[in-house]
This record gives sequence, C-alpha cells and structure tokens, in this order.
Amino acid sequence: MLQRLLPERGFYLGLMFQEAAARHGRVRVTLDRPLDVAPDAGTDLGYTELADLVDDLAARLWSAGVRPSEHVAILKGDNVDIVLLTCAVSRIGAVPALLSPSLDGQVAAVLLDRLHAPWLITDRATLESTLSTVDTTLARGVLTVDEAPGNTIALAALAGVPRRPAIRLHPREPSLITHSSGTTGIPKLAVHCPHTMWNRLVPQQALGRATRGEAAALHMSFVHSRFYHLLGVLLHFGSPLLLLVDPDPAHAGPLLAAHRPGIVETHPNTYVLWEDLADAPNGPLSNVRAYGSTFDAIHPRTVRRLLAASRRRDPRLMQLYGQSETGPIAFGWYTRRGADRVEARRVGTGIPGFTRIRVVDERGRTCPPGATGAIEARTRGRILTYLGAPESYARQVDRGWWRMGDMGYRDRWGALYLLDREVDQISTVDSTLEMEDELLSRFADLREVIIVHGPGREPVPVVCTRGNEPLDPDSWRRATEDLPALAEPVQCRFEDLPRTATWKIKRLEIARQLAAGELPTLSTAPVGG
Repeated sequence: MLQRLLPERGFYLGLMFQEAAARHGRVRVTLDRPLDVAPDAGTDLGYTELADLVDDLAARLWSAGVRPSEHVAILKGDNVDIVLLTCAVSRIGAVPALLSPSLDGQVAAVLLDRLHAPWLITDRATLESTLSTVDTTLARGVLTVDEAPGNTIALAALAGVPRRPAIRLHPREPSLITHSSGTTGIPKLAVHCPHTMWNRLVPQQALGRATRGEAAALHMSFVHSRFYHLLGVLLHFGSPLLLLVDPDPAHAGPLLAAHRPGIVETHPNTYVLWEDLADAPNGPLSNVRAYGSTFDAIHPRTVRRLLAASRRRDPRLMQLYGQSETGPIAFGWYTRRGADRVEARRVGTGIPGFTRIRVVDERGRTCPPGATGAIEARTRGRILTYLGAPESYARQVDRGWWRMGDMGYRDRWGALYLLDREVDQISTVDSTLEMEDELLSRFADLREVIIVHGPGREPVPVVCTRGNEPLDPDSWRRATEDLPALAEPVQCRFEDLPRTATWKIKRLEIARQLAAGELPTLSTAPVGG
C-alpha cells in the first residue's frame, strides 16, 4: 500500500553523467584505451566531458532517425564507449539492447531477430567477423563508430547536429535490454525498466555509502546491468574512475599502481588472475579499502590473497549474489580478520526491504534450516519479461517468487549457502563448487578447476595451471585421496575454456566438448614435480 501512495521513482541511464557532472564537476576518469567514438579525446577525461559526449552522441542518434521506445542493439568491439552509447540511446528515450562482443554470429543473429528489426550500432571489425553471416539489412539502420563499407551511417558524419533535451520514459516502460549469461544455451533477453532498476540502485547506494568518494577501478562487462548500477553509485558519490578493458596483470598492474584505487571490482575469474598482483612491486592493490565481487562465487584462496594485499586498516570484500533477472538478492562480506575462516558457499543474507529468499523442496515446500533445495527470491528489482520468450519467464515465476536455478540451503540465522547450479549437479558429489574451492586451496599453482559430467556421468576435473605448467600427478593424487572419487584430471589452457562475457565458465559446453572429443587439452603426458 505504501508503495502505491508514493510517486514511482526511476533510474535513468541517459541522465547519469549529466547529474554527476552537475553535482561534482570534472572528476577524473581514466581509460586504458581511447574511445572508438572519440579517438582524439584521449584517455584522461572527466565527468563533464563524458556528459557532453553522451549528449552529443544522443543528438547524432536522433539525427540518424532513432526515436523513443525503439530498440537499439549495441554490438561492437569491447570498449568504454559501449557505456556512453548506452547512455546516449537512453537519453533520447530509445531502448538500448546490449549484446556481448563475445557472442558468436549464430547467437547474435537469434538475439537480433528477437529484437524485431532494431537499429544496430556496431563497427567495421564486428561487421567483418561476428556479423559477417548475419543479414543486417533486417535492421532499421546500421550505425557505425568508424568508417565501414555497405549501407551504413558513420556517427562521425553526424557531428555538430543540434542538441536535444533528454526524454524520460514512464518508470514502468522498458528502458534497457541485457542478456543472460548463456551458460545453459541461447541467452535470453532480459527487459528492465527504470522502476525496477531504481529498486536495485537504492540498496547498492546504501552499501556504497561507507566508501563514498574513494577512487575506483573497474574491469567488468559493459553489457551487464550490474556495471550500470555500480557506475550509478560511484558517479553519485563522485568517485574518480579507472575503467579497464584489458585485465592482463602486465597491463592492468601499472595502471592500478599509478591510481591506487580504494575500490576495485571485477569478475571472480579476473580476481584469480589478479592474485599475481598481491605481491607486485609498487603495490597495485595496497590502497584497496573495498573489493566488490558479483556474477559468480569467489574462491577462498583468492579472498585471502586480495585482502592480504591491502595495507588499509580494515579492507573488506563485498559479495553480491543474484542474476541479471533479479539484480542482487543477497549480500555479505569478508574481512582480513576472518579470511582464514572464509566459507565460500555462504553468499550472504537478503537485502532488508528489497529482497526475500527461500529454499524449497521438489514440491515447493519451504525447506527447514540446513536442508538443501532450490533457491527462490522475491525482489522489487525483477525484470519485466524475457523478450521473445515470455513462456520461459513465466516458468520461473511462482506467485511472485523467482526460481534462481541454483541449489543451496539456509542456516538457522537465515544466511544463504550456494551449492550448485541445478543443471550442474553430480550425484556422487555433494557440491562441485565446494570441492573446487577445496582443490584450489590445496594447489597454489591452479588457475582454475571445473568439475563437470564426463561421458559416463562421472565427475571429471578440468584444470588450468598458472603458466600452463604440467600438473604434478603425485601431488594431485595425494591432495584428492580424501575426496569423493574423481576421474583423471584433464588439463587445458584457461583461454581455451568457453566463457561468458563476465568470464563465467560454460560448464555444460565443456561437458559437451569433452564427450565429443572437441575440448582443446594440453599434453596428457604427466610431468612429475
């Protein structure tokens, strides 16, 4: 009743930089590569310049013919201008549909078809690779950030057109489309609106208040809704920003050392990569007060190394659990004092006033504390629907409760523990995620370990080592003798594992490749250590 009496609020991406510039002026924003839409602008900008660029791009899009409520697919090479183009599309009341640069052509074609003849913003390289087999003439128009052949419009050719006032859609109207990770098949298009996005933003602003104004370094997927909510928090509090496209420690390390961020957020698998920075010269992580982790579970070994790298008095690692369809539904944090007692399966508690969590059995009955079941959530931040697949959306909703697709349990105090994805369960293993955490803690040189179904449904560990060094079979045998029986490990390069835009491992695809003999593996000849 109270919610109906109060005016509806909305989070509008098109106004985000304008409002931050008005509030804070020219706060520094550093990029690790020039923008494709403004290559001459350099890599050191500010809130004011970025707000002006968003306004300029919005005017160019309007001049090209883009109008309110129309879908605008953005599929181009990975760079920060994906963010600026998203805000520009939103600024004129159109609906940005963010497609990952990592999509293959077949999947991109399916998603573009579901968008029903959208406008398309892309670049020459993407047209000649991902989109080379896609019929782009089905789009309303193709806009490019650089010069491209064919029937395309270069945004540069529209420079100098008159600016236009911003347009706000109704808070319940579709305003952003992102896609799910695609770890279990073709990604689904998630439709957001300003109202549900605001209900995600507010609790995240409350969580971020303690670190307001701290310099922040981000390496995240620019096509994921989480990035925009975090950016909204940081811009609101006036944080200087370092936005990274390339996570390679050799590239990111010097930039982190130069900017000494107090806030760092990236994908859990990137944090594993950045463990190498914990003891690096010049202390790239030495000033971190708060790490943020979303998208996937983070390993205890990684938590300990990250917190140990900071010289701040009380650094913390904040973990948010959720998905694209819901936003964060649970939160928790780790401290250096408790790092040795990290329970990685504990993903936190519900967000008071915004989310509720329950665990149910196969008949939909609430499980008692400690009993494993399916995780469901009720949240004000839930998306409106899946575009082109409303029946899939309906199957996941039960009287307002959203099926997360994960298995877990709650303890007597209400904390949630994540055990496995429903589709990844292996009958002989209580929790593949828990076993993976244990193996990583026992092998300092492991970059990643994923346990998947083998051709005979046996649990197969797929391992990646740092520097692709051969796995020592004797050490492996000793370390796994007290664990449930596993097949012989299969060693791969991390770069060869199928991953999503947020570096989540596609477990089902690994299992399929393994069964078909298509998984690229390193030499199976073991080398003792």
